[in-house]
Amino acid sequence: MEYKLIYDVYMSIWVPNKMFLTKGVGRHKEKLASFEMALRDAGIHAVNYVHVSSIFPPGCKLISRDHGLRMIKPGEITFIVMARNQTDEPHRLISSSVGMAIPADPNSYGYLSEHHAHGATDEECGDYAEDIAAQMLATTLGIPFDEDSSWDERQDAWQLSDKIVRTTHITQSAIGQRGSWTTVLAAAVLVLDHEDIPSKPPEINHKPVENGGK
Repeated sequence: MEYKLIYDVYMSIWVPNKMFLTKGVGRHKEKLASFEMALRDAGIHAVNYVHVSSIFPPGCKLISRDHGLRMIKPGEITFIVMARNQTDEPHRLISSSVGMAIPADPNSYGYLSEHHAHGATDEECGDYAEDIAAQMLATTLGIPFDEDSSWDERQDAWQLSDKIVRTTHITQSAIGQRGSWTTVLAAAVLVLDHEDIPSKPPEINHKPVENGGK
């Protein structure tokens, strides 16, 4: 039992307990450099990010962008859910969004969804990403909904449910310019705040073995 407790404590280190949303846009004549500019605009250029799948961890707390950026360090391995879009076509509208759906039960997990589009506004791209995240969470929680209904109708139904506490999105759009690459990105950054985790496992009281261990 005690060893299981130790295992649970150390495994919890790898479950992010905080998350923040950010976005950015970058322009440069080189495609890769435009992505770097977008990362800088989002404030996440100095980390070694790992692109992960889209689960909002149980018990995770959504914090502000400013608070989150203060918690990450240069060179840190950082887990990120990211949507990214690029174009070198002038007058081309591009957008990227991360949608989020959080369950009312803090012990349950939520969903994040990535979406990128061409010719879609911030609102259109964001609503789509948010809708996808909410649909995934609703099917997990067994909330009935009509797939053929509009996003507004489904949103109203989910708001009436006591199983989904919040849906939202973060979205970045931009219009391409002649002679340069344009990159837009939206991201949910997962933070491992070790201050909220016990610094050491509980001590184990080793009792002497008697009678040859019998």
